[in-house]
Amino acid sequence: MNWAEISLKTTTPGIEIICGFLMAHGVSSTMIEDAADFNSFLNDTTIYWDYVDEELMKMASCDTVVKFYLADNPQGFETLNQIKADLPGLRRTTDLDLGELKLTVGYKEEEEWETAWKKYYHPIVISEKLAIVPEWESFDPVPGQKVLRLDPGMAFGTGGHHTTRLCLGFLSKNLPEGCDLLDMGCGSGILSIAALLLGAGSVTGVDIDQLAVKISHENAALNGVDGENLTLYCGNVLGDSKLADKLAEKEYDVIVANIVADVIIAMAPLFARYLKKSGTLVVSGIISERAEEVLSVLRENGFKVEEIREENDWAAAVLTPAE
Repeated sequence: MNWAEISLKTTTPGIEIICGFLMAHGVSSTMIEDAADFNSFLNDTTIYWDYVDEELMKMASCDTVVKFYLADNPQGFETLNQIKADLPGLRRTTDLDLGELKLTVGYKEEEEWETAWKKYYHPIVISEKLAIVPEWESFDPVPGQKVLRLDPGMAFGTGGHHTTRLCLGFLSKNLPEGCDLLDMGCGSGILSIAALLLGAGSVTGVDIDQLAVKISHENAALNGVDGENLTLYCGNVLGDSKLADKLAEKEYDVIVANIVADVIIAMAPLFARYLKKSGTLVVSGIISERAEEVLSVLRENGFKVEEIREENDWAAAVLTPAE
């Protein structure tokens, strides 16, 4: 398997926050280059040496960089896009200077790596009702099976990631006909489009990344559902009260949130605000070891857990209002 080395430029105070952010996205192993840490090591009077290699001494003036590795496959591609999508919101979680937060792909030229994954991406059968098919692939559906054509571009959501498949599995089996659905963090638009193909009456999607909204519209058009029953917004509902109020102008039968644990926790009060008393909340993108932490907060905000599903250390849950 090939691997891509990803470098994320930050500051010394930002290292701990960046490592926690990456861990929330399933990246558990990181390598840190930091001049301040290296100089502290050099000045440690409890350690003695006569010579330090000249190449090693370059660390004394290096940029602060957190490096990690992603597999050169669709899952690695999706993880990178999710990290890119969530990076802008990271600054709002702290008063510390996080620096440039510039991402660099080191294994290949970034453009090459972000198209090379296509050779791994093939049709994905979610159920007898739904299949996800890349735009450039042919596919013969079984009778009654909806085909969602997709070109994810640079947005999160190809259907290949476990978190997305868990959500799609719920939608393909349990989506109420004619329902109003809210997609929090729409990415490539895959969940929004799937809902419309499977019989949702209307879908509202929101994402913090303008590129995600653009790609969602393009994919919706590709599937013939980019009409008046699809509304997409770009913005941060956690920091933009006007957008939060706009979404609250109606209540929803179903809310899907395939994001990360920390954002789901922060959005818990909004879910309670937006969902009908008879509605269903689907959350995903949660590392299994943090599932109970997330569910505990959702319970505190008036939800009860109906179902939990896990796949390859990722968890998704279906919840309903407790009252």
